Amino acid sequence: MSCPFLREQPVAEGARIIRRAFRINRVLRHRQDPLAQRDSVLFERYRFSREGVIYIINLLEPHIKSSTRRSRALTTAQTVCIALRFFASGTFLYTIGDAENLAKSAVCRAIRKVYLALKQFLGVFVVFPSHLRPQVVKQSYFAIAGTARTRARIEMTFGQLKGRFQCLKSLRVAPDRACGIIVACAVLHNIATIRKERTPVVEVQPDDDLQPQLYF
Repeated sequence: MSCPFLREQPVAEGARIIRRAFRINRVLRHRQDPLAQRDSVLFERYRFSREGVIYIINLLEPHIKSSTRRSRALTTAQTVCIALRFFASGTFLYTIGDAENLAKSAVCRAIRKVYLALKQFLGVFVVFPSHLRPQVVKQSYFAIAGTARTRARIEMTFGQLKGRFQCLKSLRVAPDRACGIIVACAVLHNIATIRKERTPVVEVQPDDDLQPQLYF
């Protein structure tokens, strides 16, 4: 029943009052230029020099560039640096989100966008020696697979990958995403090798396969 002294329905008017009282103003937090840091900070954070990060940004931009600036969409540089930060540190997504003033979901989307783009370059940066047919190379690897030297070189390569990209030590993601991230890190590792990026100095850690993995 409407009130003769009010032009609006009491319930509707009351709802508006409550909404005004509890309205949360949208706060747009500042996101700084991810490259506006010293070279030493950039390498520690992203495992690449400034020039290396810019190279990756230019390489991936056609594949990850946002088609809109609605709701302050991330730039290509921001998207790439968020993913590199995760690959390099392996920290929790919400920790990266707090550092970058982003929600965990936005961080997750940025990482997925980057590793899917990097997977497209697998055949470019991870290849067999060009002067030999792939079948010949495979047979050669098979012939020496049982030797201690081969095993040592493989383990050394794994150690270099984990040293550069700490996320590989304990991937807390579903198996399909883990495969994509591993491929992306392999591509990035070869890019770093080709560009002669510094090798990070990390402490030797025990094998990380003793703890069960967490999937989401």
